[in-house]
Amino acid sequence: MNSLARGSTAFGRTAIAVGAALLLAVGCTSQDDGRNAPLPRMAKDDALKWAKDSTAHMAELTGAELLPDTVRVNWEECVGENDEVAEDGRYSLFYYVYSPAPATEHTRMVRKLRSELPGEGYEVTSYREFKSAYASAVFRARDKKNDYSVEAETVGSGKSKPQRFSFAVRTPCLLPPGDKQQKF
Repeated sequence: MNSLARGSTAFGRTAIAVGAALLLAVGCTSQDDGRNAPLPRMAKDDALKWAKDSTAHMAELTGAELLPDTVRVNWEECVGENDEVAEDGRYSLFYYVYSPAPATEHTRMVRKLRSELPGEGYEVTSYREFKSAYASAVFRARDKKNDYSVEAETVGSGKSKPQRFSFAVRTPCLLPPGDKQQKF
């Protein structure tokens, strides 16, 4: 067999193998686009601990002080693509805390997070350095393994509200351990 024929045969086998793999993958995929895929499980206490630890870690990386009296914990219902709300205990958490760091430090802080967090498995999704109260510092990143997100940004106009720096985290939709996941 000449080299062209061997190449065609090898290509043919490769094409068949790829086609079979795609057929298996498509055949095994849920017909509901994953809306009933198993949710990650985490107790609310563990999610809150993760949020506190994550914001403290970001503050430590940037050398920022945190203001404990500014902590806000927001437990949110998970709303589906078609506005469905499950009644199985699933939730997401949005948690934030402020730092009194002056606006003159905000660019340095977001630069530090942009340089450090990708090495910890985060993908930067939004970034802007501080220019003014109307174009303030923004850093957002998503953990590539579990879809948790972290945010750090300038908050407050500086006129009616003092400009501060906010560290925040958001979880994806989570289900408490032991709770049975509702199907749609």
